[in-house]
Amino acid sequence: MPYDDLRSFLGTLEKEGQLLRISEEVLPEPDLAAAANATGRIGENAPALYFDNVKGFTDARIALNVHGSWANHALALGLPKNTPVKEQVEEFARRWDAFPVAPERREDAPWRENTQEGEDVDLFSVLPLFRLNDGDGGFYLDKAAVVSRDPEDRDNFGKQNVGIYRIEVLGANRLAIQPVPVHDVAIHLNKAEEVDEDLPIAITLGNDPVMAIVAGMPMAYDQSEFEMAGALRGAPAPIATAPLTGFDVPWGSEVVIEGVIESRKRQIEGPFGEFTGHYSGGRRMPVVRVDRVSYRTNPVFESLYLGMPWTECDYLVGPNTCVPLLKQLREAFPEVQAVNAMYTHGLMVIISTKKRYGGFAKAVGMRAMTTPHGLGYVAQVIVVDEDVDPFNLPQVMWAMSAKVNPKDDVVVIPNLSVLELAPAAQPAGITSKMIIDATTPVAPDVRGNFSTPAKDLPETAEWATRLQNMIAARH
Repeated sequence: MPYDDLRSFLGTLEKEGQLLRISEEVLPEPDLAAAANATGRIGENAPALYFDNVKGFTDARIALNVHGSWANHALALGLPKNTPVKEQVEEFARRWDAFPVAPERREDAPWRENTQEGEDVDLFSVLPLFRLNDGDGGFYLDKAAVVSRDPEDRDNFGKQNVGIYRIEVLGANRLAIQPVPVHDVAIHLNKAEEVDEDLPIAITLGNDPVMAIVAGMPMAYDQSEFEMAGALRGAPAPIATAPLTGFDVPWGSEVVIEGVIESRKRQIEGPFGEFTGHYSGGRRMPVVRVDRVSYRTNPVFESLYLGMPWTECDYLVGPNTCVPLLKQLREAFPEVQAVNAMYTHGLMVIISTKKRYGGFAKAVGMRAMTTPHGLGYVAQVIVVDEDVDPFNLPQVMWAMSAKVNPKDDVVVIPNLSVLELAPAAQPAGITSKMIIDATTPVAPDVRGNFSTPAKDLPETAEWATRLQNMIAARH
């Protein structure tokens, strides 16, 4: 049964032992972020956290680390919480094939219960804001799904984008947003500013768990996140009409913020502790004027901690980065077997593939760098044989140590695009990219001595299952 809102998912997490309610009084800073930070240090099945007794706030409900473990990620997809990560990625890829699934429009959205408009808008009265890292330049909305439309094709449902972008709160009705140039909202904003128009947007907070996954997913420009959510849910995604912009927004959101990105206005935003594990400095970013806030009675404020991996961010954008790259690569190279893009939102990617001929693996690596996501990310690619599991790092390290001749198998391509947040970029937005070919050479490439590989015994898989069953029975 798919989840239509955040609250129903929190209920399942609690039932499954994956939600920890913290009722003792805590400080907004540093306790909230430090607790979420700690979940990434206590194992892969860490729970979500729920706080409702925060000093200085009279009526706060804060959820953190909602997607922050493989158990929680599995439950978000309606899978058993002990589903291995490789199986979660495979199931994700299987459901992708059902795309598109048309959404279901509903009229009774719970976020319509309360409204602030115009001069009465005060985000501080609705949201219990706190800093995530001690060096952050302010309060951030970092798990909001932002809805925008192509100004040149406003009625095209597929070109209506739903994305996650970092948003700094500048005042009671002012925000700063960072539209990374390779992302769709930046394309929309550029088109609006070319004709000196504001760009209407809707910012939704506290969404159902699949909506959060697809909002951070690298999809084609004209592919609808709502239709992808339906495919991943196995049922139409519930949507509603935002009253001010008329945009389609998730039906079950806790808060819907509507306004405009003001044309050609910029203000200093940042610094912010980013998913790269580094702070990004202050930059002049577009400014949002908030004109309306709609919210549920007693809204739950959902946020995520991000910093040195692993954090919730890495669980949230891991599988949903792997699968689009896998599908896009297979369009040109059906030999590709699996893609592991779990690391830093795909700045580093591991690909397993069969090979047609010598040099084939390097071609696969170059294609990964020129996918829509790869243009702004994918700075390092490791390519391994089809019998190497890219999710099994010991196998990957074996392939690199045994099969790579650095002189011929490491390719460095200078002066390519990367998102400005990449710490190694110099200048910001430009980097060299690297392919490591850790595959076995095939004709006409006859380098090395790889003719007699040691393979798993035919009975190994059967014995692995037997041993696992015996261990489970013992407990």
